[in-house]
Amino acid sequence: MYALGIHTAGSDLGLALSNFDDSTRSQTWALGREISTHLHLHLAEFLQPQTWSDLSFLAVAKGPGSFTGTRIGVVAARVLAQQLDIPLFGISTLAAIAYTHFPAQGNAPSREPMPDLAVQMLAQRGEVHGAVYSPQLKPLLKDTVLSQAQWQQTLDSWPRPYQLIVAEGGLGSTAPALLELAYRDWQQGDRPNWSEVLPFYGQSPV
Repeated sequence: MYALGIHTAGSDLGLALSNFDDSTRSQTWALGREISTHLHLHLAEFLQPQTWSDLSFLAVAKGPGSFTGTRIGVVAARVLAQQLDIPLFGISTLAAIAYTHFPAQGNAPSREPMPDLAVQMLAQRGEVHGAVYSPQLKPLLKDTVLSQAQWQQTLDSWPRPYQLIVAEGGLGSTAPALLELAYRDWQQGDRPNWSEVLPFYGQSPV
């Protein structure tokens, strides 16, 4: 089985393909505002030599992130999953960032408690997208948007040790993490329908 990960929530496009055994590859493109015009071309080229029929599921970054980029990626993934009749996993951008720091924690000595993972990313109007995950990547504070002061207050009052992760760019490089997080749910028997995946912009009003 193969699965495809699509990340367009930032300024770069990230794609990842894996069979979760002996074949995993990923690539990013700095497309900026050209994501909408180049996404499908890069998808078709990147997939080769595999074909669409080789895919067992899709994973897409559902946000938070760029409004336009997030919407483009989610819409494209929903259409593909519908046409291919395969499950679609919508993965938090912040969860994917946290996952990239997870393997290093997994190497920590068992006698030392692993800290929670607090992920922050700049939002509009000087606010912050924030979330906190356990060492097992369970969301302890779900994706939310806060003022800088509110986020700092949340961290100051957090009851356990945490590691702060500041996301500043290059989100497309976390496309492989989308796949790994989706695969964890796949192994648990989850088979989400494409219609269940909605973009999360983290802003109100959108």
